[in-house]
Amino acid sequence: MSARIAALATLLLAGCASAGSMPEAAASADRGAAWAARCTDEDSWDRPGPPFHVYGNTWYVGTCGITALLVTGEDGHVLIDGGTEAGAPLIAANVEALGFKLSDIKLLLTSHEHHDHVGGTAELQRLTGARLLSSAEAAPVLASGKADPADPQFAIADIFPPARVDGTVTPGEPVRLGDLALTPVAQPGHTLGALSWHWQACEDEVCRTIVYADSLTPISADGYRFTDAPALVEGMRAGLDRLAALPCDLLLTPHPMASRMKQRLQAGELAGEGQCRAYADTKRRSLDERLTKEAAR
Repeated sequence: MSARIAALATLLLAGCASAGSMPEAAASADRGAAWAARCTDEDSWDRPGPPFHVYGNTWYVGTCGITALLVTGEDGHVLIDGGTEAGAPLIAANVEALGFKLSDIKLLLTSHEHHDHVGGTAELQRLTGARLLSSAEAAPVLASGKADPADPQFAIADIFPPARVDGTVTPGEPVRLGDLALTPVAQPGHTLGALSWHWQACEDEVCRTIVYADSLTPISADGYRFTDAPALVEGMRAGLDRLAALPCDLLLTPHPMASRMKQRLQAGELAGEGQCRAYADTKRRSLDERLTKEAAR
C-alpha cells in the first residue's frame, strides 16, 4: 500500500468506525449507514465516502458522488468503474480499508466511457495489474482517453488518461472469473458503448440479483439533436426494454443519486421489487420529453 493510499484508508476508516480492517469485520458492519450520514445528493464526484457492504460478495467502494463496485470471488475480484482521475486513489483506499488487496483485483469492467467513470481506470489498472474489459464501442475511447465524435456529449467531454484495453465483452454473455459471472447488457444512449451489468450475490443461501444500470440520461452538448440520430434512439429504447425485463432485486447506478441510493440506505434496505422497471420507465419518459422538445424547435 502506498503512503498516500494508506493515509486515505486511515481517514476513511475513521469516518466508518464500525467497519473493521478485515473483510469479515466489514461484512458485519451496517450496510451503508455511515455513507448515508456523510454523503448528500449534491456532493462532488471526488468527495471521499466510506465503503460499505452491499450484499453477499458485493461492496460499494466509490466516492460520495460516483459509484465503484467491488465484486469478490475465491479466484480474484472484479472492480466495476474507476471514477475520475482524482477519484482513483480514493477507490483504492476504500478497497484496502475493507481489508481487500488491490493485487487480488483481476478484472476491471466499465459502465459508460465518460471521464467521471473511467478517468481513474488507468491508475487503478496500474495499481492492481488487472485486465480491463469493455464493450467494443467503448474500447477505442478508453485506449485514447478521448470521447467518440458520435457521443452526444462529445463537444463538452473531458479527456482522461488512456488505459490498456485487454479485451471486449459480448452483451448477454457472462464475464467469468472463477466462481464469478457478471453479464453485460448493451445500454447505448448516454454513450455509444455503455453497458449495464447484472450478477447474483448470496447470503445465508438467500440469493439476490444485483443490477448495475447505466446512467441512461439523454443529455448532450448544445446543438446535438437525438432526433438526428435515429439508430441511437432505437438502441436506447431497446436497451431500456432489456433493462426493464431483467431480474432485479437490488439496483445500483453510476451516479448514486440517480437511483436514490442515499434515501434507500436511510430506509434500511437497498433491495426492492420493481426497481429496474421503474428506473427504465423514468429514463424512457426523459427520452420522450427530450424528443418532444427537439420536435418543437
